[in-house]
Amino acid sequence: MNQTDIIRIAREIGIEIYANDTHLIAHTNDLERFAQLVAQAEREACAKIAETAEPYMTADLIRARRSEEHTSELQSRV
Repeated sequence: MNQTDIIRIAREIGIEIYANDTHLIAHTNDLERFAQLVAQAEREACAKIAETAEPYMTADLIRARRSEEHTSELQSRV
């Protein structure tokens, strides 16, 4: 999940984001729902890895997801 995905989920549930995506206004209920949706998306991404990976590689591939996403996000900004 990258910054674009996070902002999309936040906007879908009504969290208001201002000033070039650096400030937000949200109620506690909105933040709880946001956390649930982010966790659900992460579980699904991990499940997809688990379905296709060799069993002994699954944990390493899941851990590598974040560093790959971070690297790709940084490269897209250049």
